[in-house]
Amino acid sequence: MTGLVALGSRLTVAAAPRLALPLRLTVVLALAVSGYVHAERYIHGYEHIAWIGPMFLIQAGGSAALTLLLLAGAWLREPPWLLPAGVALAGGALAGFALSRTVGVFGFVERGWQPAPQAALSVVAEAVVLLTYAVAAARAARPR
Repeated sequence: MTGLVALGSRLTVAAAPRLALPLRLTVVLALAVSGYVHAERYIHGYEHIAWIGPMFLIQAGGSAALTLLLLAGAWLREPPWLLPAGVALAGGALAGFALSRTVGVFGFVERGWQPAPQAALSVVAEAVVLLTYAVAAARAARPR
């Protein structure tokens, strides 16, 4: 896996962590939960909300695709962008959640942890993706 790192005036490619199977399955499960919650919310009301409905559908579809690709990546050679794409998707969903509870997203504002329990499930699942990636990156950065 690769990531971009700026060194002085040069931009170089640095290795990103490859997930061990238990961590990979954790990310796969968390992305699946996040995608399911977003699909469920889309089907049960959010499809009628301008901008928000399509974003929930994109999040659900992206989660489903990345879930399958990350699962297959345990046995096949995966592209270097795959895990960072999952992290970006989870991070974007968390950012959208925070914005929707503060300043709003395209005029859409929600309060607290509503709808319950979907809001909490989604936030926990997305946080798990980010934390699992952070653990893998920390392990990869340790000298051997």
